[in-house]
Amino acid sequence: MGYILYRTLITRRLWIAACLIVVFVLVPDTAWAKRTHEIFFRGTDCELHVYRIYGKEPGKTLLLIGGIQGNEPGGFLSADLYADMALAKGNLIVVPRANFYSILLNRRLVNDDMNRKFGRSSKANYEAKIVSTLKCLISESDCLLNLHDGSGFFSERWESPMRNPKRYGQSIIADCETYTVPKTGETIRLGDMAGRVVEKVNAHIKEPDYQFRFNNHRTEDSDTIHREQRKSATYYALFQCGIPAFGIETSKSLPLETKVYHHNLAINAFMDLLGIIPETPGIYLDPPVMQYIVMAVNNKIPFAVPNGHTLRLGRGDIVSISHIGANYERGLSADILEHGTFNDMDKPIRIVRPTQVIVRKDHHPCGMINIVVDGGESRAHTVSALPEVLFFETRINGNKQLFMNHACVKLVKGDRLEIVDVTTNLADPSEIVVNFKGYVGNRKNNTGEDRGYVIHTSRDLWKRYSVAGEGKKYQVIVTRDSTVLGRLFVELAEPELDYVIVQVNHGVKRCLFPGDSLSIDPKDTINILDIKTNIPRNTGVQAFLKGAGTKVRLFSDGTAFPVGMGLDQTRFKDEEYNIVVEREYTTLGLILVNFNKGSHHGG
Repeated sequence: MGYILYRTLITRRLWIAACLIVVFVLVPDTAWAKRTHEIFFRGTDCELHVYRIYGKEPGKTLLLIGGIQGNEPGGFLSADLYADMALAKGNLIVVPRANFYSILLNRRLVNDDMNRKFGRSSKANYEAKIVSTLKCLISESDCLLNLHDGSGFFSERWESPMRNPKRYGQSIIADCETYTVPKTGETIRLGDMAGRVVEKVNAHIKEPDYQFRFNNHRTEDSDTIHREQRKSATYYALFQCGIPAFGIETSKSLPLETKVYHHNLAINAFMDLLGIIPETPGIYLDPPVMQYIVMAVNNKIPFAVPNGHTLRLGRGDIVSISHIGANYERGLSADILEHGTFNDMDKPIRIVRPTQVIVRKDHHPCGMINIVVDGGESRAHTVSALPEVLFFETRINGNKQLFMNHACVKLVKGDRLEIVDVTTNLADPSEIVVNFKGYVGNRKNNTGEDRGYVIHTSRDLWKRYSVAGEGKKYQVIVTRDSTVLGRLFVELAEPELDYVIVQVNHGVKRCLFPGDSLSIDPKDTINILDIKTNIPRNTGVQAFLKGAGTKVRLFSDGTAFPVGMGLDQTRFKDEEYNIVVEREYTTLGLILVNFNKGSHHGG
């Protein structure tokens, strides 16, 4: 497929080039300006939209890829702003949402990390098909920018857990300083290019901590810490296609509007560097709101259903959604729950039970209609106003939080969740039932009502009642009689240990990852200064020094003990000891402790 698509694109390029030569001779320069929109894998959950913008004058072509990892909105929302722009000179190829399916799910990946699929061998799945298309687009380009939101802040030296060489945020990444293309002998000076862009971008960023830096991954070197990048889009573009390629990484710690603005600064600086003259887009980040959807029933005349209304159908009727009216044009999807797939736009769907249509902008719910099924044969449809949940009141680990209808609550297994109450637009809400699917609050009298119970998310849930039966995502469903008024989704991640910051004898601070080892003298004093996990506030996280018959607490519930322990050498001979990080009875990671007399740590 990739070869056929490549030939098709090359043929299209030649045909366009020939046409442009003829047009150039016959008509004025303004005929160069052109915009095209192409859709790959139409009608699937992974539709790929490609926008080509040709300037009034020919020039170099810059490829922008956003959303290759779906939980990085700064990149794909920034790329989105360039899909409609006009150019005076040069060309743009814009792929705002390379991995639309993962954006809808708000996940980094679905099957595989799409930015690790550019190597020679790659497992066949939808990500591989999209990467095959992206490779063809790279071959059409003179430069690639892969837009990301990265963790923390990159620094050449270790300054803190969130600012060090292993962080990505606020950096422009290249795979090497310079590269000579074997086929042409051309030397690409990536470090110089990135340095010039960094200078331009930082002139607009007043906060020194948020300024960009060049991040040379030295991907080809034997001692690189970024070997995984050898399967990335930038590596493929540089070493296979011979074009300069950069990863633009804004920090996930920054507000969304700031991330989009910083991406725009970097894109504009690269456009200037390549001689592409743009019409700079504005930043439009209003909350997405669906006004209506256009749909047809049983292939009859389409009609509009306003947001928040009920559509009444006969069992077995076939609906097809053809358009979403909203304050955005791109990134919209419609999901008929428990029918079809995650994106049911332009698909005939047979309705067999009461359901809802959830409209999303990227992964954010922005509208909903209710579908009620009448018994018996198909009948004429009717539309009416919809009773609905306005928001859910919850407590997570004792902290009160409110969530809008159809929101997704992201928790880590072991978190405690309580559904306190729901607020609806009903005059009399007494007849509603709030049911956490996969949880039973009262096993002696299971009414399905689960408000007021504290749910332990690692031991109280029944996996088989989760979405897809995987134990990763559950639903809280609010009903009155047989009508669903609202849903809250609960997504569970496994608890993970990233690293531990250890200091021995008040000396050098060390960042240790799971599986690392620490050599100390038995008389040394250990202090754990910080532990980084994916658990908010490190709720319930503890660290112990464990060995034969020994258990010493070093860290608990987000607080490090201010005084370390002097270790008696008579108790630590010929035994295996570990610093064990755990949450209740779940071990998150181990660090091996070697007791060697004479080990030096300063202080």
